[in-house]
Amino acid sequence: MLSPKRVKFRKQQRGRMRGIATRGNTIAFGQFALQAQECGWITSRQIEASRRAMTRYVKRGGKIWIRIFPDKPVTMRPAETRMGSGKGNPEFWVAVVKPGRILFEMGGDEITEEIAKEAMRLAQYKLPVKTKFLALEDQGLLTSGPQTSSSTTTKSES
Repeated sequence: MLSPKRVKFRKQQRGRMRGIATRGNTIAFGQFALQAQECGWITSRQIEASRRAMTRYVKRGGKIWIRIFPDKPVTMRPAETRMGSGKGNPEFWVAVVKPGRILFEMGGDEITEEIAKEAMRLAQYKLPVKTKFLALEDQGLLTSGPQTSSSTTTKSES
């Protein structure tokens, strides 16, 4: 499972999840992607379960990119412990996800849209946030610049 090799501070505050993702919200590596529609914490176990589901479905063909990394430690206190006596020990790691964030990408010659859609569907069952399937063709309209047509430049005057 994913976790940082080393961190500057062992324990972190919980923080707030506000707004939409400004980074990591476009397809960068593959042709198909799974995008988060709501905010939440995704644990390293959930990321690994999703990855396994996708890899198993595509029979190890193509390539899968994981675009999130669990770098936030979540601490827990032992059961039946009295109040006080400080913060608990780090138990697991989570990735903080905002709406619009790309979670997984998939690509390759043998990966069709149907295969990718089914693999992503299996993966999204393992995740605690609502997600949406994206294809690079759909996103092309958003990332390309203004469309200039040659018909507007060659206007005949009468």
